[in-house]
Amino acid sequence: MTVTSPTAADIPGADVGVLLPVVVHFDDLDSMGLLHNGHYQVLVERAWGWFWRGKGVGGTSGLEGDGFNVAKTFDITYDRPVAEIGAYAVHLWMRRLGTTSATAGYRVCSADGKVTYAHGSRTVVRLDSATMRPTPWSGQVPEIARTLGLPEGGDHHAR
Repeated sequence: MTVTSPTAADIPGADVGVLLPVVVHFDDLDSMGLLHNGHYQVLVERAWGWFWRGKGVGGTSGLEGDGFNVAKTFDITYDRPVAEIGAYAVHLWMRRLGTTSATAGYRVCSADGKVTYAHGSRTVVRLDSATMRPTPWSGQVPEIARTLGLPEGGDHHAR
């Protein structure tokens, strides 16, 4: 399966998905005073973690059940540099939900969602914690995914 980063035409409006606040700190900046390229991914991963934990996924540790998943791909396009510390947001939405995997779109953006600094997609695979093999999502994941813009029925052909 080939997953490509969304183009501007693929990015939904603010009425789809969720906008989660994130903070860029001084130590996130590189020697040129810009958000270090690797820190965009950290912001996205943190936002996803807090979103799912807020929905009760992952149990106490965050790694139980559906929370035990690993990144398969992470694609990013940098649109403009983040050049200041402060409040920003990550806009998250679902693109596809398979039996054992999920592909989501994201934007790192201004706190109000109006300015996009980077966008892309990430795919995760749920694993069985004992066998480390892909295992199906529980029934709550499709329900939560639909709140992020996944069409009814989702796309169950992806692994």
